[in-house]
Amino acid sequence: MDILKKLTEELGIKLWQTESAVKLIDEGNTIPFISRYRKEATGSLNDEQLRSLNERLAYLRGLEDKKTQVLASIEEQGKLTEELKNQILEAQTLVAVDDLYRPYRPKRRTRATIAKEKGLEGLADLIRLQLTKKPLEEEAKAYLSEEKGVLTVEEAIAGAGDILAEAVSDEADYRTYIRKAVFDEGQICSEAKDEKAESVYETYYHYEEPVKKAAGHRILALNRGEAEKALTVRIEAPEEQILRYLEKKILTHDNPYTTPVLKSVIADSWRRLIEPSIEREIRNELTEKAEDGAIRVFGKNLEQLLMQPPIAGQVVLGWDPAFRTGCKLAVVDATGKVLDTTVIYPTAPQNKVAEAKAVLKKLIQKYGITLISLGNGTASRESERVIVELIKELSVPVKYVIVSEAGASVYSASKLATEEFPNFDVGQRSAASIARRLQDPLAELVKIDPKSIGVGQYQHDMNQKKLSEALSGVVEDCVNKVGVDLNTASASLLEYVSGVSKTLAKNIVAYREENGRFQNRRQLLKVAKLGPKAFEQCAGFLRISGGDNPLDATSVHPESYEVAEKLLASMGLASAELASGGIRGLSGKIRDYKKLAGQLGVGEPTLRDIVKELEKPGRDPRDEMPRPILRTDVLEMKDLTPGMVLKGTVRNVIDFGAFVDIGVHQDGLVHISQMTDRYIKHPLEAVSVGDVVDVKVLSVDLQKKRIALTMKGV
Repeated sequence: MDILKKLTEELGIKLWQTESAVKLIDEGNTIPFISRYRKEATGSLNDEQLRSLNERLAYLRGLEDKKTQVLASIEEQGKLTEELKNQILEAQTLVAVDDLYRPYRPKRRTRATIAKEKGLEGLADLIRLQLTKKPLEEEAKAYLSEEKGVLTVEEAIAGAGDILAEAVSDEADYRTYIRKAVFDEGQICSEAKDEKAESVYETYYHYEEPVKKAAGHRILALNRGEAEKALTVRIEAPEEQILRYLEKKILTHDNPYTTPVLKSVIADSWRRLIEPSIEREIRNELTEKAEDGAIRVFGKNLEQLLMQPPIAGQVVLGWDPAFRTGCKLAVVDATGKVLDTTVIYPTAPQNKVAEAKAVLKKLIQKYGITLISLGNGTASRESERVIVELIKELSVPVKYVIVSEAGASVYSASKLATEEFPNFDVGQRSAASIARRLQDPLAELVKIDPKSIGVGQYQHDMNQKKLSEALSGVVEDCVNKVGVDLNTASASLLEYVSGVSKTLAKNIVAYREENGRFQNRRQLLKVAKLGPKAFEQCAGFLRISGGDNPLDATSVHPESYEVAEKLLASMGLASAELASGGIRGLSGKIRDYKKLAGQLGVGEPTLRDIVKELEKPGRDPRDEMPRPILRTDVLEMKDLTPGMVLKGTVRNVIDFGAFVDIGVHQDGLVHISQMTDRYIKHPLEAVSVGDVVDVKVLSVDLQKKRIALTMKGV
């Protein structure tokens, strides 16, 4: 197989782009580096395209390795024909290779291998060829052997049937047809194991749907219901159609002596060997597709969450709500430094509201707090009421935001949090994290395992390795899109920078602590174990403000400094002018990018990136994202009425809709059918996590705590 040609066709790009991208990946370049600094080489392929290419490249190379192993194994057995070799070489999937290898794969002892040991292959061949002119009972007598344990003609015929049944189930062409028939015509069904018990799986108590139409989120729900022993799940195959097909292929002669036996062999092969195996394969395939879809959505949600704009320049009070143990508070200054921590008890069972308000007023006055970041966990609703009452009593403007606590408890109990706040308990660390994730969501959330952030569905049920790799890729892309301040970044943030490993991240922090601030990017080469290759990969993503070279504060790569200086000189400018916030209108002075790129000896995409960066150095792509809703009043679920129009924040996007926070501690669901007047395949075409949207209340179910919302006609 020509892997490069195959990748080119699948991704819909040009062959030279594929060749160049594969070469760069093989040379050890990271995806963010290739995407940002090797645009000429790849024709400006973006992070997403490059990650898809890298994933498929690994699969196709694995497929070629598998073919090599299979061919060697069959050749060793002396059974490799030219036709079989070509079939294996032309196979496009691992499943197809497995089908072709099945008859030659070393097997555990089966009924067929036992029958072969008893010397019944000759009788099996006689039945298969359908040429016998006398009853099989007579033919079978020749195979009776007390020594081999074949005592009756019935045993002999049954053993021969076992050999034939296994041969039928091993036939690659049959399996290909059957797999397609089951996928196209089969039904996936589920039944309840105990109908009396009320369960989240009620929808699936008597469920049936065509296999080919089963949506990913339903497959994952069925899998979970089965794992929790609430459901039995099976695939109902078009059995008659399959048996007719097999009979047509196998019964080449109408022989009264062999036809009944072969019909029985076909039925046995289907029910005992093929059906369970094909059902397993199809369920695995459906699960894999569902997981891939869920991981994609999870990744998109995580990206939007990480790319939420930071709320800069404000002193924030982080509030980790609780009942019995009290609400933990942490005051964090505009740089993220924790100034103070305390505990208040305004919630049950203590209900010390007046005392809590007095503490809060003192903190607000002492530190100039302008914003309260309230976690959405237990006692959040009760805490919100206290905050709203407090805001009404204050003479200074203070607002509050409810933030997702997802992962805060994981972080606060981690080794990293212990190192960062050795003198704090888990509650104080959690409150500090809740405050900081409002000030700079990206810098704070990278400290938490992406799987614990909780923006997706069924994340605990899927392939954890695949999920971790995909989500780490998302975090890496986000960190490198934004860029990192080399002099303030934590090791947890640095380790996501292109080319920086965990060890290098720690070494960078250690160097900074020992030698003080980095004054220029070249100093990175003095960091232990950070060589020229790592420097090439990471330098452009690490920023230094107020250093020796103003270009170090931009995303211009050091390899392009000379080009940037020449460009500025040609315009009568100098890089020192960057310090005043960029060179406005630079792009307007360039009439012909292509010509100028040629004169400067650089590619046009790189020149455009340099100009963009010189105009607005260190620009933050998060600035273009919707800002969080700052609140001053409280709304409860019982206050909602159908027709009410509200502003909300998209908290989670799933296959069938999106959950929107409208400030009542219970997210409302906007079903995919209620998102837009045009047809959309997936909610992500209309909304993303973090979007601020206008919604109208359709219905409210207080008992089940369900809110149905619409975005149509609002």
